[in-house]
Amino acid sequence: MADSSFNGRMSPTPTVGLRNVGSYQISGHPYITGSKLTTGQQFQADFPFITKSITVISSGTTNGGAQLRVHFNPSGSAGGNIFDNNHYITLTAAGDSVTFDTKCRQIFVTCKSRGGSDNGVELLASLTGIPTSSMYPLTGSGLTK
Repeated sequence: MADSSFNGRMSPTPTVGLRNVGSYQISGHPYITGSKLTTGQQFQADFPFITKSITVISSGTTNGGAQLRVHFNPSGSAGGNIFDNNHYITLTAAGDSVTFDTKCRQIFVTCKSRGGSDNGVELLASLTGIPTSSMYPLTGSGLTK
């Protein structure tokens, strides 16, 4: 007896997407960028594709007093307060780094002064082939509230 649900057609071809395991298994396209930040300045990295992982590195201060705050929403974003609610990771010394094994379409780094002025940031991301338009907004508890 034939399976009537098959109807002689092949199953659909898998497509690139957020919930497609193969999209992450074959990921690894490198993306590198960086910037020098002054106190209060926010750096925004907009990725051309969804990330698999991101490493942010503090490349040093001009006078040893600045720190970097790494976060997933702009510091002034609606719906929450990134800094007052501690929704960031801090890098305090040259060479400090943090790696996120997460998917996103952008990341933000803000320079906060502790008596200093400038700090460099370097960023390395491993990209998938997933279009950024597929990604949902990163908001809510732990991110903006």
